[in-house]
Amino acid sequence: MSVELIDTHAHLDDEKFQNDLPAVLQRAADAGVVRIIAIATTAASTVRSIQLAEQYPILAATAGIQPNHVAQETASAWDEVMRLVARKPVVALGETGLDRCWDDTPFAQQEDYFTRHLDLARQRKLPVVIHCREAEADMVRMLREAFEKHGPVRGVMHSFTGDAVTAGACLAMGLYISFAGMVTYKNAEKLRDVVRGIPTDRLLVETDSPYLAPVPVRGKRNEPAFVAHTLTFLAGFLEIEAAALAAQTTRNARAVFALA
Repeated sequence: MSVELIDTHAHLDDEKFQNDLPAVLQRAADAGVVRIIAIATTAASTVRSIQLAEQYPILAATAGIQPNHVAQETASAWDEVMRLVARKPVVALGETGLDRCWDDTPFAQQEDYFTRHLDLARQRKLPVVIHCREAEADMVRMLREAFEKHGPVRGVMHSFTGDAVTAGACLAMGLYISFAGMVTYKNAEKLRDVVRGIPTDRLLVETDSPYLAPVPVRGKRNEPAFVAHTLTFLAGFLEIEAAALAAQTTRNARAVFALA
């Protein structure tokens, strides 16, 4: 499959990549991946993601604090994010969002930081990268509040695992829906049912590297090259030519992240 792909979500500052990142990026390029969004999860991760994007032209970066890390951050971490968001490689805020699966951060504090990310993204005219785990109703509530006050929310529901109702609400507010390797798993029938309802012009693909590698490499360390497996699977499932779906998802990623 000779196509161009964009991995819209990879944690390349993760220690699992510290020994072979150049080789990882070369394998991605060999697989047709032309851009990778290096996703930040803390203030320190933001610094590192920007450094990587400045070093490797294939990368862009985000700035933000993931909800499960908020409580462990220093008092100055948010000020650092606000400073770093102006750096040239930054193309989005996040990942941000809400998580009721883990209790690392009190939920009210998660809501506060999610609002901060949404506000800063709007001020900077950047998209948001949204994490949601077992908090779909709260997520939709907060997004709807922002939508009703300010209009469409520019951003991505990353590694989507919600239901069709949640997906529909997010689409109606202007968001893109991104699928990672889980959609390829045998037990993901309900998630694949959701895929059928996503217009292809609002669909994105990602790896969420180094986590949750897709079939047929499930169980291995995930890496950006493997986004091709998820794309190929989705194309087959939707009965669309893989090259056509790759071209569409790449156009979508360029649009939402304003990539050249």
